[in-house]
Amino acid sequence: MTTTIDGPVREAVDRVRVQVAALHAQLVRYELVVWTAGNVSGRVPGSDLFVIKPSGVEYDELTPESMIVCTLDGEVVEGEHSPSSDTAAHAYVYRHMPEVGGVVHTHSTYACAWAARAEPVPCVLTAMADEFGGPIPVGPFALIGNDDIGIGIVETLKDSRSPAVLMQNHGVFSIGKDAKAAVKAAVMCEDVARSVHIARQGGELVPIPQDDIDRLYDRYQNVYGQR
Repeated sequence: MTTTIDGPVREAVDRVRVQVAALHAQLVRYELVVWTAGNVSGRVPGSDLFVIKPSGVEYDELTPESMIVCTLDGEVVEGEHSPSSDTAAHAYVYRHMPEVGGVVHTHSTYACAWAARAEPVPCVLTAMADEFGGPIPVGPFALIGNDDIGIGIVETLKDSRSPAVLMQNHGVFSIGKDAKAAVKAAVMCEDVARSVHIARQGGELVPIPQDDIDRLYDRYQNVYGQR
């Protein structure tokens, strides 16, 4: 299905197409995906649309033009390919979390190992406190094909400071203010999942006190970097 999109929305769609297509290279760069698995999507500002990766297309073949434009109900309005098989999950998140501007899904190795055990990644590193404000939580097991994954993501993250969730027996879904922020969360999730896994092989993990987690999170979110 192709729908005519004009004016400022046309310009916004084209910008998000370019951004989302380029960000998929970061999933490959940081070894968060294999073959054609995984996807990035971005909400189109000023509209009820989002842009997402096509299903089953290899990463080196992705272009802005091959990205798929969907409504917040997951219906395709522009694009020559079928959208990602995770489109329903992304759409559910956008409908129920209006502050979210980007969603990413990966099957990164160490994060998936925690998801396979249905075990949250405990907050034992300052980098985790900075980015996630606590442990990385586990969401329920759910099959692809309806809203179940999206429901699990939203229900798990709505009361958490974490921008990432480990969906049980599946993989990582991350969110952000835009698609780039969601990719960063996916990268950081795999990084700390790997570090904490390795640390646990050497002995008992040492938790960070909650007051210190709160201070670290506040500093990183509100002070760190350029303003």
